[in-house]
Amino acid sequence: SVSVKFDENRNPSFFRNGVEEDFSFSISKVEVSSSSGSNLHCWKMIPEEFNGITMIFFHGNAGNLMYQTSGPFEFARRGYKVLLMDYSGFGNSSGEATRKNVLLDGKSTIEYALKDESLKGDKVIVYGQSLGGHLVAPASIDYQDQLDGIVIEGAFSSHHDIAAKSAWILGRIFFAEKYADKKDIQKWTKPTLIIHYVNDQTIPFKHGEKLFKKAIDPKEFYAIDSCHICGPIYFADSIDFKIKKMLK
Repeated sequence: SVSVKFDENRNPSFFRNGVEEDFSFSISKVEVSSSSGSNLHCWKMIPEEFNGITMIFFHGNAGNLMYQTSGPFEFARRGYKVLLMDYSGFGNSSGEATRKNVLLDGKSTIEYALKDESLKGDKVIVYGQSLGGHLVAPASIDYQDQLDGIVIEGAFSSHHDIAAKSAWILGRIFFAEKYADKKDIQKWTKPTLIIHYVNDQTIPFKHGEKLFKKAIDPKEFYAIDSCHICGPIYFADSIDFKIKKMLK
């Protein structure tokens, strides 16, 4: 069994069957003040051997960052600095989970990372899964001069598109189409990696295909035969290779 303990500064330590996990990276709590008015709970992961890339990670709709560590941990193990954020109303982040707030939270987290002195000189990418993947392009577009690339994994092309299939995927997020990944990705001019699952039962494969068609070069599509947003669990080495190739 896995458990988490927190020190006086709310920095987490992970234990498996009572024995502390010996990670090759540190994890510390970070607070980001969002323009939504919310105080966002984040974790920053710093590897012992840094590969030169900082990853701003937007997780999916299920749970909060406590339950969304599998992807970030795999990348931190491979030398990435990772900033993992909880949206307004998720986990220990204050505020309310609305479409407007989530977008502001994404932008504020990017701004925080770009101003963080400990990340100066790094290549910076934004990586999002599912709901977080849909947020990547709209949140990143205003900062593309300072960012080096984006990765969109298992995302829906627009709220209208996915609402036509299944409303529950959006959970607490209001439906109104205030922004759409498939629109903003057409304005993104830096490298793009789109990952989707050929038999995805949550967000059909056609959503990834639609996003890739709308994206402009340089871009790459990576089709995986796996479960929804399981890429970093089973294909972390391949994704790592493609990210580094994308940034060269």
